[in-house]
Amino acid sequence: MKVFKDNAGREWTVEVNVAALKRVKSLAGVDLLGVLDGTLIERLIRDPVLLCDVVYSVCKPQADERGVTDEDFGRAMAGDAIEHATGALLEELVSFCPSPRDRANLGRVLKATRDVMDKARDMVEARLESGELEKAAEEALQTLGTSSGSAPASSGSTPPD
Repeated sequence: MKVFKDNAGREWTVEVNVAALKRVKSLAGVDLLGVLDGTLIERLIRDPVLLCDVVYSVCKPQADERGVTDEDFGRAMAGDAIEHATGALLEELVSFCPSPRDRANLGRVLKATRDVMDKARDMVEARLESGELEKAAEEALQTLGTSSGSAPASSGSTPPD
């Protein structure tokens, strides 16, 4: 079981088991076993709303005990809380896999996904630090400023011969 804290300071235990899989499928419409083909991991990482719906569904018994609604849960999920919830959910999914080979493969997929995301973040940081993005934006603005008025008139606005 993995644990994360939301932005309201509440600690949540993420436990993936058959009951949780059924609950997520029923409440969020997501088949968590889709992680085995690799596409669900990307969807969860790129869509924080979907991720929070899934995590809430996994944690729903705890939420019910605490009187925390889906809306309350969502209000407390931003920034680092989402990052930690993502890690907890994905690591639990790896642990849940019944087959040792699937666990190993999914673990490798998860690591590769994290590595690619880290490299992408490094590239963005490097471009920001180099001033490359600001220069490109300035060039685009200059191009916009010099191109106005140079477009030909549409054929509908010219009088017929």
